[in-house]
Amino acid sequence: MRARQLEVFTAVMRVGTVTGAAQSLNISQPALSQILLHCEDELGFKLFSREKGRLRPTAEALEIHAEAERLFAGLEGLRRKTQDLRLGQAGLVRVAASVPPAMSLLPDILSRYRSRYPDVLLRSHVAPIGSLIALLRAGDAALAMAMDDQMTPDIAVERLGVTTFCCLLPEAHPLAAQGSVSFADLQDETVISYRAPTRPREELDKAARLQGLVFSAQLEIEVSISAVGFVQAGLGVAVVDDLLPWHQFQGVTTRPLDSSPDLPLSLLTLADKTLSRAEEGMRDEIRKLCAVRLAPRP
Repeated sequence: MRARQLEVFTAVMRVGTVTGAAQSLNISQPALSQILLHCEDELGFKLFSREKGRLRPTAEALEIHAEAERLFAGLEGLRRKTQDLRLGQAGLVRVAASVPPAMSLLPDILSRYRSRYPDVLLRSHVAPIGSLIALLRAGDAALAMAMDDQMTPDIAVERLGVTTFCCLLPEAHPLAAQGSVSFADLQDETVISYRAPTRPREELDKAARLQGLVFSAQLEIEVSISAVGFVQAGLGVAVVDDLLPWHQFQGVTTRPLDSSPDLPLSLLTLADKTLSRAEEGMRDEIRKLCAVRLAPRP
């Protein structure tokens, strides 16, 4: 199956009609039908039968569909990369980050990088940890900043530093009158915090156990920024990372968490990938800013 035939086949499988597939590929219906016929002739078996104006995939088409989708995704990735290369000699740098470093560190990192490399095209992604790994593996990001340092062998990890946890409170909450908040203070509160099992939740659970306490969240979140609206609405107090710039949000305040565990911030890359010069420059800027802003690596 040739590349164009693969493209047509996957389009028809997704849409179910010649008209819809032709529109999605921006070609005429007769042209698409001709490509499909040639494909079936070369394969030696039918891929579709017609039923009430729609194309019904044959058993053979269903058998090869998953592999065709995988190959088509690879082809699309190759096309994106060749398009990126056509952008010029300056190149393209794709960097991804979870929300806390994306809001607190990445703006200054990109600003410093832009002053050194004004002609490089920058592309940023903000996503949770699982999506960051997928972006790296798909080639849609060359570097990622994540609040974890436990990865599979195909992901290279460089620990940049650590942050801690804080308590996010409504401004009028009684705990806001204290200089800090302890795990014991939280025992009678409705707590908003990370779901289990995640790295932040594991660290909080361990820290509370060391004091003979149980850390329990009555409202679980996936990413820390989602706690803002819940706290503003009076649903409880949140235990979240101290990296995100919480002062930007109205109606809430933060207090340090006593005996807070550390939470690592890491730079992730593919273990077998060689960075371009432009990407190495971005890595340098990330390292330099994190060395100033974060607590040192233990």
